[in-house]
Amino acid sequence: MTDHDDKATRDEFGDAVNMTASELGRWLDTDESKEVGQKTDGHESTGHASGRRIVGILKKKQADYTDDDYAHMRKVVGYVARHSKQRPDGDVTDTPWRWSLMNWGNDPLK
Repeated sequence: MTDHDDKATRDEFGDAVNMTASELGRWLDTDESKEVGQKTDGHESTGHASGRRIVGILKKKQADYTDDDYAHMRKVVGYVARHSKQRPDGDVTDTPWRWSLMNWGNDPLK
């Protein structure tokens, strides 16, 4: 990847993730956060694990980002874009749709 690609990834990630590390960390501790998402063998959901990874990325200095961090940022951007298009009608405040997005660092009500 080039510096230009990395900057574009950081910018897109910054647009997609609108929760701070502390907000996301608090959210991940809730029952609602743990209820949603695809789980394998009853373990942690993909989105919940991603949220923990996002918290780590948000706490890092940009100079310390790894290739794996950039790959995860691109995954987050893609997920948020796809899932946002599936917004249900009506009030989404207490919906699994919103909770799933929040696990990925995006609160659609912000």
